[in-house]
Amino acid sequence: MSLAILHTRAQSGITALPVNVEVHLAGGLPSTTVVGLADTEVKESRERVRAALINSRFEYPARRITVNLAPADLPKGGGRYDLAIALGILAASGQIPGERLHEYEFLGELALSGELRPVAGVLPTALRARDAGRTLVVPAANVTEAALVSGVKVIGSEHLLAVCGHLAGQDNLAPATAQTDHAVAVAYPDVAEVRGQTHAKRALIIAAAGGHSLLLIGPPGTGKTMLASRLPGILPPMTETEALESAAIQSISHHGFDPAHWQQRPYRAPHHTASGVALVGGGSVPRPGEITLAHHGVLFLDELPEFDRRVLEVLREPLESGVITISRAARQAEFPARFQLIAAMNPCPCGYAGHPNGRCRCNLDQIQRYRGRISGPILDRIDMHVDVPPLPLAELQQASASGPGSHEIRQQVIAARAVQLERQGKINAQLNNQELERVCVLTQDARALLNRAIDQLGLSTRAYHRVLRLARTLADLEAVPQPSLQHIAEAIGYRRLDRTNEAYA
Repeated sequence: MSLAILHTRAQSGITALPVNVEVHLAGGLPSTTVVGLADTEVKESRERVRAALINSRFEYPARRITVNLAPADLPKGGGRYDLAIALGILAASGQIPGERLHEYEFLGELALSGELRPVAGVLPTALRARDAGRTLVVPAANVTEAALVSGVKVIGSEHLLAVCGHLAGQDNLAPATAQTDHAVAVAYPDVAEVRGQTHAKRALIIAAAGGHSLLLIGPPGTGKTMLASRLPGILPPMTETEALESAAIQSISHHGFDPAHWQQRPYRAPHHTASGVALVGGGSVPRPGEITLAHHGVLFLDELPEFDRRVLEVLREPLESGVITISRAARQAEFPARFQLIAAMNPCPCGYAGHPNGRCRCNLDQIQRYRGRISGPILDRIDMHVDVPPLPLAELQQASASGPGSHEIRQQVIAARAVQLERQGKINAQLNNQELERVCVLTQDARALLNRAIDQLGLSTRAYHRVLRLARTLADLEAVPQPSLQHIAEAIGYRRLDRTNEAYA
């Protein structure tokens, strides 16, 4: 047999696309050629595979070897094809049997000694291998990650020799078992650790219940960052589908996925010096950015006005659609970005506008310029603008925490979301305008109050619908069928930055 065909996967965004590794041995001067739009890392596999086979006591054929990675128009990079190429050469030269190769998909980088090194992007490959009905063979270091996919058949190996022995039927490798059957206890910071700030905590609960975005406004040291970091702990537990999607994204990122973080909601807090590419993703080979790494979790932007305005503007589309499409001359990738935005800012350039100590000397023009760093369209897309005032000393020095803890709050959030999912199949923040009008029918007095607020505050159409979504969530938290006048009034109260500038003075 001078031709062998094996199955593997290429990474394209968060998708693992099928690749056939075709190895052909022919007469002629000894050479090894890799074709099929292979990057430099893939072409270098010739030397890694040659050394690994020789050091594993196999014969490297002194023939003309052609390795084709099909389809030819799909870009291929990394060392993930090493194992498949090595096994293809062995099967084509008759050193291992090739009858069962079609039952497997192979993924792994080879060391010169023949040991298998872990690769990134194993989880998307495991999902696709399960759907294709094939057994996935990966390095032993990747087994725990791949086994998170329920129903997948995965085999891990430390060395090329062990894989060859398994294929030859001499020393069968035991398949790994799925790791998702047991409940995972995830430790999050507790909301009860935040002293005071009853109004801000209330806003945090509403944001969690309906999936709303939130902007916290207050002087330094009032607990804005503490509040934001506690949001993941009051969100409902991740479903298996959500956990797999989030883990698959982490798997293809630069740092990879840690199985110890299984079912843990992502919490991303990029620095305000982050570039647009770092935030939304990009590169010559499109990689996920912070908004994608926060998928099904929380994206916290501290010191919001300090971010470059052009960087913030790239958030417009994903905040509405939940996806980001990155286009390059030769490639295009679509990444999910269904994150919950929490942002924080000071009330003025010095940070102390309205503080009891009277330290602020910023005038109204300075405050307006500071707030003007955030465009109106971005502020319009943030559902809630909430004040976080400085705490009185007596409240700060309380001996014990006040208010309910994260566990109790989470139960409220779970109950409210259950109502939303039963009624409309999605959370309130994801309702389109037609669905919103259907599920949020206002009483006459509530409608009159909302109309007056639109006239007096000059609310945009988008802000109008966001007020309705907030009111719908407030009603769901109280388990009432329709929003009332009080719900509309409270929802309007969370549009802090839609009011007059005098509120900043």
